[in-house]
Amino acid sequence: MARPETRYLPFDLTVRPDADPAEVLATAPACGELPALAPAAAGPDVRAWHRGPADRAGFAAMGVAETLPHTHDVTTGLAPDWTPPPALCAAVPARLFPDAPAGDPVPVLLRCTGRGELPGRPRRGSWSRRAALAE
Repeated sequence: MARPETRYLPFDLTVRPDADPAEVLATAPACGELPALAPAAAGPDVRAWHRGPADRAGFAAMGVAETLPHTHDVTTGLAPDWTPPPALCAAVPARLFPDAPAGDPVPVLLRCTGRGELPGRPRRGSWSRRAALAE
């Protein structure tokens, strides 16, 4: 079944052990396109599985919420001046994290995904996402 409704498919993607950091980083744009292409090809009632059902917008937002913070993690050791694009970060906290505070979308997204603190708010140790809106 191409769209399992209650579980993950039994495979993992891995990086070759001999890949250098630049090669690993080059996978980010390729992986980043998948969350945009899948929802565009799916019908409005289709749900994907990621720790529960996800609608099209939730699936796309989860892709951004995975790709940008993980790319931030990688680049922190390689190119500390890289920052996730604010325009791409902007819609994700409001869509996935209903309790997200207002503010600059980059630090808000990083805080929502456990990668930073905001003034007066501690770093998150765990979080859950709103992947599908009530119908």
